[in-house]
Amino acid sequence: MFVNLPVRDLDRTVAFFTALGFSFNPKFTDENATCMLVGDDCFVMLLVEPFFRQFTDKQLCDTATSIETLVALGADSREGVDALLKAALEAGAREPRPAQDHGFMYTRSFEDLDGHTWEIFHMSGDPA
Repeated sequence: MFVNLPVRDLDRTVAFFTALGFSFNPKFTDENATCMLVGDDCFVMLLVEPFFRQFTDKQLCDTATSIETLVALGADSREGVDALLKAALEAGAREPRPAQDHGFMYTRSFEDLDGHTWEIFHMSGDPA
């Protein structure tokens, strides 16, 4: 799966996600875009806004006032959720709401430097 997200400053965005432990595929990286490796078959294409606009006729979402998607990342443990959130906050992210504990699932969230919302979750059981 490829998720495509518009970004304002590619270098700043790469530095942010590098601080969270992500890596990038140099074959799909230039001044317009980069391919962030999330899993074996999961990638996030980070595209500078002018380049991203070439793929749609719609207006880009103002992430300060609207949300276009929630990107969810699984973690191996509650501690892993908290550690990734801590790294995101230290790299400049904002936490839009407090932790959510649903018993079987624990979630935290952050908004990246471009205002995209990322949910980090750990599932430790089955929903009731």
